[in-house]
Amino acid sequence: MRLDQFDCRGFRALVDQSFEPAPGLNVIRGHNAQGKTSVLEAVLFLATSKSHRTTAEGELVKHGEEGFHLGARAVGADREVRLQAHWWRGSKRFRVNGVFQTRVSDILGKLAVVLFSPDDIVLVKGTAAHRRKFLDMELSQINPVYLNGLQQYRQVLRQRNELLRGYSPDPDLLDVWDAQLAQAGAVLIRERDAFLGELGRLAGEVYGRITDGETLDLRYAPDTPPDVPLTEVLAQARASDLRRHMTTRGPHRDDIHMHVAGEAARSFASQGQQKTAALAVKLAEVSLVRARTGDWPVLMLDEALSELDAKRSRMLFGAIDDAVQCLVTTTNLGGLSHLVGPDATLFRIERGVLEKE
Repeated sequence: MRLDQFDCRGFRALVDQSFEPAPGLNVIRGHNAQGKTSVLEAVLFLATSKSHRTTAEGELVKHGEEGFHLGARAVGADREVRLQAHWWRGSKRFRVNGVFQTRVSDILGKLAVVLFSPDDIVLVKGTAAHRRKFLDMELSQINPVYLNGLQQYRQVLRQRNELLRGYSPDPDLLDVWDAQLAQAGAVLIRERDAFLGELGRLAGEVYGRITDGETLDLRYAPDTPPDVPLTEVLAQARASDLRRHMTTRGPHRDDIHMHVAGEAARSFASQGQQKTAALAVKLAEVSLVRARTGDWPVLMLDEALSELDAKRSRMLFGAIDDAVQCLVTTTNLGGLSHLVGPDATLFRIERGVLEKE
């Protein structure tokens, strides 16, 4: 998938404008607080309905405005798609090829994107919740079965927790919720296991290339034993759930274990190793999206080269397929001078104005 045109009005501090990235490598440079990250954030919001920087969507609106509008034209291997996102006074609506979408989930996968930002180091050093969020977002973009299962699981989990918070919950009704939670949970466990099996293999290969042979091991760490049905796990945990008024076991407590050079990355890897591991996971995701959908996603790298030496930077870009459209932000083009060839397209951003150089 390639982003041909992107329109933006009223978003953050960006000036209303149209952005036309080229195929291949696009470099957006500018000083801090000029809007580089906001450009990538706007593309991410249009593709996923989410910001990676805030859950308070009102913060995305330019000061003095009451809403924002985003639009894009993207071209894939065998299709063209036009997307629009409109946010106005707390409500948001999306169109795909001019047709209003009744559910936000209907837009996922129409424009596949992979974003790496400095905050993505939480994939390695953050909590299990950060890694589950990553799993849910990435799988939801490429796997409708997973997305449906996730929506069902969250709904049943919410209803089960509401029952547990009540006075003297009905055991028969808990049995009903347990059965439904187990059914939806089985989908999440199956799809997460398959996804991480592929992702782990690819991420290990990418990490080895970037680090000249160092190892990265990525493994699914489900909360429930693989040989025990979730209904049985829930039954065993029921007494604890009743005391704590919440569901204490299930896929909503899953994790991913990462090891660098045989050691737990979260505890023993250096800052540089942790960042490189997170980058390797994101680049592996690019290949996995291609394998699952037949289209390359748009890769967005926000200050990805900071803290990486010249050798690792070259290895990083060498791991990106030439067919991938890539949007890279940087404060200093000098750090990219050994990577940017004649085919790269350069943009400068200042005070929210993005211009081609």
